Amino acid sequence: MADETPENEAVEAEATEAEAATEAAPEATAPEPEVKLPPKEARKHARQRRTTARRPSTPEERATMRAAKAAARRRRRQQEKAKRTPAEGTPAAEPHVGNPQERTGTVVSNKADKTITVKIEQVRRHRRYGKVMRSTVTMHAHDERNDANAGDLVRVVESRPLSRTKRWRLVEVLERAK
Repeated sequence: MADETPENEAVEAEATEAEAATEAAPEATAPEPEVKLPPKEARKHARQRRTTARRPSTPEERATMRAAKAAARRRRRQQEKAKRTPAEGTPAAEPHVGNPQERTGTVVSNKADKTITVKIEQVRRHRRYGKVMRSTVTMHAHDERNDANAGDLVRVVESRPLSRTKRWRLVEVLERAK
């Protein structure tokens, strides 16, 4: 800049102001019209903005985020573990919860060793039509002393699985067959 006269300085200042005005003018005077996207594409763009905003870009940021998540997991697991362990002096839970079911039926067979087959007959009225309906169920029950014989009226109680088919145990013989 060889000639630094006040006139040249004024012209240069006006030129820079004009350039700044032209650069800022389109933004200030005419804002870009918002493009209305279909709902599906709008959701897609919003999802992309959210994921790119929170995604760490450097390995150090990723490592710190992983460490923070691991610490949160440890805290949560410790809290859950504290809830699970019973307090001192609390008795252990009973293995048998509730009352075992009892049924009364007739012995059909006692041929197997320590096992009887019991036929249980249920008589019910139909809920809607009122007709008396009979249904029978046969089940295997454990008879430790081979006490029951065919035709006896017996009471059986629910028990733990004793074999593949035996889930019941003989309690008593109510009436002997004649």
